[in-house]
Order: sequence, then structure tokens, then C-alpha cells
Amino acid sequence: MNAPERWRRPAPRRADPGTEIFPGDAAPDQDADPAGRPGRRGRRRGRDRSPEGPTPGSPAAQGPPADPEAVAREICLRQLSFSPKTRAQLADALRRKGVPDDVAERVLSRYSEVGLIDDAAFARAWVESRHAGRGLARRALAAELRRRGVADETVSEAVEELGPEQEEAAARELVARRLAGTRGLDPVKRTRRLMGMLARKGYSGGLAYRVVRETLEAEGADELPDLSFDD
Repeated sequence: MNAPERWRRPAPRRADPGTEIFPGDAAPDQDADPAGRPGRRGRRRGRDRSPEGPTPGSPAAQGPPADPEAVAREICLRQLSFSPKTRAQLADALRRKGVPDDVAERVLSRYSEVGLIDDAAFARAWVESRHAGRGLARRALAAELRRRGVADETVSEAVEELGPEQEEAAARELVARRLAGTRGLDPVKRTRRLMGMLARKGYSGGLAYRVVRETLEAEGADELPDLSFDD
């Protein structure tokens, strides 16, 4: 039985063989869905369309070689923007980036002239900050500065600004902070533990023992070990 006339679908109209598709006409998309959205093939073609310009990696895309001094200045400024650096630290950074030694020397010398690099100021600030924040003694501070490439003379001048009275006061404060954590141990173990803490912060054995012994004796401890030190 034939379907009623109103239910019959009209047959799709076929384009004439000679019909042209002009700009503005939609080209048929074989992957389009019933809602008229372009299919994956259509989206892929649009996504792969490259912007105008030279192909990446081609000779046309390669600009002139960078100026080595400009590269060195940029590296130094970037390093200094994070935190103060010594001249040796910046020289290491330039060496790792492949900057020629003569170029690095010119840039570092210029930055030293204008005050962007100042190892003496770096050392003084380092001593003040690390002593106040971590309670480090002169010996530990000197070792840290040398590891950062500061010259021995500059290191000595910086740590000498930390007087013996300041160093001893810091040692007593460190012991007072750790004292409660050693209660319950015998006096010998308490002495060793507290002295070990001070030694790791750079305090000499003589100063560490004297401060620990006096602190424990003030608390009433007895049977403390009898030690002697040359320093």
C-alpha cells in the first residue's frame, strides 16, 4: 500500500553537473551531522590551516644571531631579580649558558662598576641575615660565603663585624630553646646533644661547652662531663 501523499518525503534534488559553487555557498560536508554541524573532517581542515608567515625552523624563520653581550646582560639581570648574587655565582650562570669568557668578564666588570654586583655588601647582608635568622656562628657563616665564591679577605671583613659577645649571646639563646627537649636525659647525653647542635651551627667546642655547662648547672644538673678544648 502506498503511503499517503502528505507522508512522502521529497526526493533530494541533485545538483546539475555544471553547477558552480560560488563564494558564500556552503560546500557539502560528507561528515556533517543532521543538525548541520561540520563533521570531524571539516573541523580538522580548519584547525590545520596555518597562519601566514615563515615555516618554523626554516631559514626565513631564523633571525640574526643574538648579541653575546646582550644575552649575558639578560642572564645577569634575571639572576639578580630573584635574589642578590656574588660575582662568582653570576660567572657560573653565564658559563652554564655558554657565554664566552671574555664577554662574561666585560659584562661582570661593568655591573661591578655600577654597583649591581658588590660582594662586600652581599657578605655583610648575608652575615647579618643568617646570624639573626639561624643563629649561625662566624665559622659557619664564613664557610657559606666561601662556597658562594666570596674572596677570603671579604669574608674575614664581613664575619669580623659579628663580635664575640653577639656570638655567645646567640649560642645561649639556641641552648635555651633546645633545653626543654633534652630534659629526661642523663647529663652526659644532654651535654653532647646540645653541644652537637651548636657545633653544626659553627660554634667552637670551647664556647659550646662553656655555654652548655653553665646553662645545665643553672638548672641544677650535676655529674656533667669534664671536657677541655684548645679553642
